[in-house]
Amino acid sequence: MVSLAYLGVLALQLLDHCLVCQRLMVQGIPGTAVCNGPFDVVRKVIEAEGFRGLYRGFGLTAVTQSPAFALWWGAYGAAQHMIWRSLGYRDDMDKKPSHMEMVTVQATAGLVAGACSSVITTPIDTVKTRLQVMDNFEGGRPSVLKTARTLLKEDGWWGFYRGFGPRFLNMSLYGTTMIVTYELIKRLSVRQ
Repeated sequence: MVSLAYLGVLALQLLDHCLVCQRLMVQGIPGTAVCNGPFDVVRKVIEAEGFRGLYRGFGLTAVTQSPAFALWWGAYGAAQHMIWRSLGYRDDMDKKPSHMEMVTVQATAGLVAGACSSVITTPIDTVKTRLQVMDNFEGGRPSVLKTARTLLKEDGWWGFYRGFGPRFLNMSLYGTTMIVTYELIKRLSVRQ
């Protein structure tokens, strides 16, 4: 028992925290295990599936995050360029936007970037989340393909966009906050 506790502490530092968070979020749904905090989640996963179970869905997280951020930055740049053009600003103009205009354009472009990124990455995130919270799997070890097939069979194509609203809000609000802060720090650094 002590070794499992130690392994749990170590694993919390090394594992994808999404698994622990998602398991805690689905508690109370019929058929899910009840856990008393993150360490209990880790202990129960290790007991049921071994150490490998802690990384269920981790590959999808890694595969999703890099393209999501690349897409976000690309969409942000394109949206910002289009917004500036629609406001009548061109690269060759001497007219400079006000601080408020800059913040508004950056925040709007961040929102657009979050929307674009979440539209593309929500299906992968939905499969990953399902894969991570499944407790009872009869047909052997769960896989991405099995999980996607089950989702398609149960909910159709729209099932892949389950959770789109929260993901959109997360990516948009995080992105908007991050980019406005980043651009402000960048401007302040250039002044000095």
